[in-house]
Formats: sequence, structure tokens, C-alpha cells
Amino acid sequence: MAKGDRKRALRGRAGRMQGGRGSGRASTGQVRLWGRHAVEAALRNPARVHRKLWATREGIDSLDGELPPDFPVEFADGPDLARLVARDAPHQGLVLECAPLEDMHLDEVLSGDPAHPLVVLDQVTDPHNVGAILRSAAAFDACAIVTQDRHAPPESGVVAKSASGALEIVPWVRVVNLARALESAAEAGYWRIGLAGEAETTLADALPAAPIALVLGAEGEGMRANIAAHCDALARLPISSAMESLNVSNAAAIALYAVATR
Repeated sequence: MAKGDRKRALRGRAGRMQGGRGSGRASTGQVRLWGRHAVEAALRNPARVHRKLWATREGIDSLDGELPPDFPVEFADGPDLARLVARDAPHQGLVLECAPLEDMHLDEVLSGDPAHPLVVLDQVTDPHNVGAILRSAAAFDACAIVTQDRHAPPESGVVAKSASGALEIVPWVRVVNLARALESAAEAGYWRIGLAGEAETTLADALPAAPIALVLGAEGEGMRANIAAHCDALARLPISSAMESLNVSNAAAIALYAVATR
């Protein structure tokens, strides 16, 4: 169906706004995403099971590509959409409710191309940071991010918006035991480098030719001692003494760039 015909068909299916909640929470067992990049990427992802799209006409016009025939769309005004998302969230005229992505297993990513780094996050709980790290992971061809299930945010609209579409691209592996996951990475041939501001070696000097697993801890606390003990090396980014540290998502981006250009 041509783009113009698609838009006319969508207009013909417009309905009254229903189901406002004002919290950003989706129906039970579902995930609610918002923003053009996040929604567009989810619509393109064949692994997603979509339930419903709420949109303004301008939001539909902003999409690049066609929706499947008979896709469930309900038109609404911007203020109505604002009731469907988290407070002050920039929905950009698009709110999508869909099923969460299926769980990924660590061995599925460890058996991939070893040229792609692995990103391991220890107790990074801020969804904005996790989303930003997903975006950098996509930009620098990381094979996956790994988090401990109990100490990481759930898949959500905030993560997806911050990831700007990368949530649909980069596998997100959730594990029960992060130390055991690092042991599995080592068995698969990955050299585990933990980023630590107190380390004597800089990241550039610590990078080997082997596959890399970058390990980053939460801001403030850093990596837990047990996780640092499961790293083959600790390294720091050579930042100015005028700053104590970097935001964890910024540090991840710089570290991924260093791996890509070693």
C-alpha cells in the first residue's frame, strides 16, 4: 500500500481515545513505548508482538515506512497521549503498547562474532543510563549488554526512549548471577576489563587483541568487589583531575569507542 493510501486508511480507522492511565504503565504483561525513534524501531522489529498504537496525525506522518494492513491504530490529541505515558515524557505523538522482547540467553551472544565487544553492567539501575548505554552499544557494534536481573531496570518506555531505537537492535541479556556470567565470558575467550577510576592502567594500555568484555559499575559505588575480582584487568579513562568521574553512560561510550579504534 502506498504511503498516501496508508495514511488515508489509517484516518478511516480513527477512534475515540480510551484507556488513559497517566503513569506510563501498560496493560498486564505488556510494555508501553513512546517517541518516534523508539516506536518506529519497535514497529520494524519482527520480534515484537504489537497490541495497539495511539497516535496523533502528525505522529503518523512522521513515521518512515508503512504500517501492516489493519494495524490497530487509535487517533488522539497530544494531551490525551500524555495521559498514557510517564509524567512529562516526550511522546512525539506516538505511543505503542506491545509485548516485551523475549529473554536472551548468554550463550546465544557469546557464540557470536568475537570482534563485537560485550558490555556488562553491575547495578546500573537508572533507566536513562541503561538506555543511553544501549544506544552507544548499537553505535559501536557491541554484541549485547548483560545485567543482573535484580539490579537493573525493567524494559520500559523510559529505557526505549533513551535508547533511541537501540532497544530493538542490541540484545539485552539478564542473568541471575553476574559473576558466573563473567566466568562464562572468560571461558568463551573474552578478556574482562573493569572500568575503575582508581586503576593505575589506562584503558588504551589495557586493551589486548582478544575479544573484550567491558564491565562498568554504578555511579558512586562502582563495581562490587566480587565483580571486580572476576575481571582480568582494571583500567581507567584518562580524564582531567578537575572531574572526579564521568556519568556511566558517557564512560561506556568512550570505552566502546576505544575498543572500536584499538
